[in-house]
Amino acid sequence: MIIQKSTNPRISTFDPSDFSFGNTFIDHMIICEYENGKWGDLQLIPYGPIGFTPAMMGVNYGQACFEGMKAYKDNDGQVFLFRPEKNFERINKSAKRLAIPEISEEMFLGGLKALVDIDREWIPQGEGMSLYIRPLLFATEEALKARISEKYMFAIVATPAKSYYTAPVSVKISDHYSRAASGGVGAAKAAGNYAASFYPTQLAIEEGYDQIIWTDDCSHEYFEESGTMNVFVRINDTIYTPKTSDKILDGITRDSFLKLAERRGIEVVVGNVKVTDVIEAQRNGTLKEVWGVGTAVVTSIFEALGYQGEHLELPRLSDEESFAAQLKNDLVNIQTNNAEDPFGWRVLVEENVYSV
Repeated sequence: MIIQKSTNPRISTFDPSDFSFGNTFIDHMIICEYENGKWGDLQLIPYGPIGFTPAMMGVNYGQACFEGMKAYKDNDGQVFLFRPEKNFERINKSAKRLAIPEISEEMFLGGLKALVDIDREWIPQGEGMSLYIRPLLFATEEALKARISEKYMFAIVATPAKSYYTAPVSVKISDHYSRAASGGVGAAKAAGNYAASFYPTQLAIEEGYDQIIWTDDCSHEYFEESGTMNVFVRINDTIYTPKTSDKILDGITRDSFLKLAERRGIEVVVGNVKVTDVIEAQRNGTLKEVWGVGTAVVTSIFEALGYQGEHLELPRLSDEESFAAQLKNDLVNIQTNNAEDPFGWRVLVEENVYSV
C-alpha cells in the first residue's frame, strides 16, 4: 500500500458536537485504479477532488456501485468494524452484476483498516455516533461508447455520523412505482437504483409522507423494501420480512436483525409479505409494528401507512414493548462493544499499524 499522509490535516477543526453528516469528510481516502486488465497499487492519500471528464463512462453508462458500513469507538477508545466481510462479499456481487472487475479481500479489508486506523480521531464517541464508510467502484474510462469500460477506480471515503431519523415516520405503500424489476439490478447496490427512487419518493413527500414502501413490479401485491432499507412487519408477536431475491438487497443489518430475533426466541417468517394482509392486520388490531433497517439509520420505526388514499395509524409502543427497539438495542450494543458478541461480528482495528 502506498501511504501519503495529509500535510494539512483538518482534524483540529472537527467539532464532534457540531457537524453535518454526509458533508464532513475525514482527512484521507483510499483509491486504486484498474487498467490493462489488472488492479494497481492501493493508495491512501489526502481526501480531495480527482480529475475526471464528463465523458467518464461511469457517468454516462452507470457502471457504479457502492457499500455502506460503519466504524465504532467504544468507551475505551478502541475502534471496531462491523461484519466487514459481508460488505466485501456484497460489493463483489454488485460488481459482477454490473460487469465491473472484482476486487480482492486484501484491497477491501486492508484499505478499510488503514483508513480507519490513520483517521481514527475522526470517529466521534458516544451514543449513536460512528464513522460512516463508503467503499465504491466506478468506471473511469473516457469514452462515449456503450460497452464495458476498460478502466475503473476503487475508492473508500468516510464521514462522521450521528443519530438521525429518530422520530417515527409515515410511509406510503407504492401501488405504481417499483424499486426494481425481476432480472434487474435490485440485488446489487447499484448507484442507479438510488437515482430511480428519488422521483417517486419526492411525490410521496408532496403527499405528506416521509418515505415509500416499495412493492413488486408485477402486481404491487407484496412488500419488497422501504426507501433505502429492508422492511420488517410485526403481526401479533411474529416478525415477517420479505425474502431476498434479484429484486431485494441482502441487507447486512437485516441479516443481523434476523439472527438477533432468533437469539431472543422471537418467531420470524421470511417470505412473501402481502400488502392486503398488512392492511387487514392494521384494521383488526393485530399489526403491532412496521419498521425499516439499514446501515445508516439502523432502525426507522413507522407511525403510519398510506395506502390508496387511506392514512392508517400504527400503535405507539414503548421501547420495552417494541421488538424493533429491542433488536436495535441488541445490535448497537454489539457494534459499540457494550455487550458480548456471540456471533463474532466485531472486528478490532488495531492502532498505529499504518502510521508512517
